[in-house]
Amino acid sequence: MKNFLDIVEEIKSIISAEVGSKKIFDKDVADVLGVSQMNFATMKKRNKVPFGELMDFCAVRKISINWMLYGQSPESLVEATNKFYMVRYLSEVNASAGGGADIQCEDIEELEIPESFVAILGGESELKNIEALNVTGDSMEPTFSYNDIVFINRAKTDLQRGGIFTIRTEAGLFIKRVQKRIDGKIDIISDNPVYSTQTLNPNEIEVLGRVVSRFGDVD
Repeated sequence: MKNFLDIVEEIKSIISAEVGSKKIFDKDVADVLGVSQMNFATMKKRNKVPFGELMDFCAVRKISINWMLYGQSPESLVEATNKFYMVRYLSEVNASAGGGADIQCEDIEELEIPESFVAILGGESELKNIEALNVTGDSMEPTFSYNDIVFINRAKTDLQRGGIFTIRTEAGLFIKRVQKRIDGKIDIISDNPVYSTQTLNPNEIEVLGRVVSRFGDVD
């Protein structure tokens, strides 16, 4: 996959063709992606591709996301059409790795994933249980960052072995590392050491599903 800087240069070329001879700067790319210049600078520093915003940019201009990310032309994918799969994408849902988010509007779209990614999600038989949603906040850095798209398996809600889950508490919707204690209580752990661990009773938490991947691997 292309790195962040390569993708930015591609976007600059596209914008330049739209506006003529005007020189295009990073702030112009941030504007068309709909992200603040501060967030853009952070993404650039960490080589974090804003997948959601990039897909919107490509959709408006009818550009292949595969070309943007991998340099694959649409023609090269014709024979491999059956090797791509679709999963549900809750594009309007933000699970917070920070201060909490709510799930008010489930605007369900479909997200295309390549065959090679299906195995990471547990295989073709598990796709019916998979949902993709967006990450906000920084409490799970470096595992997850703002604008990551994560994939959760709704069928995996057993906390016995621990792991990273999407959960709902009275404070909202979260992505957290969850661990069941010997006394039956649940530790809600942030990978970012700035945030302290919370402990809840089982009846104070609803487990929506285990996070099985993002655009990359989950530790």
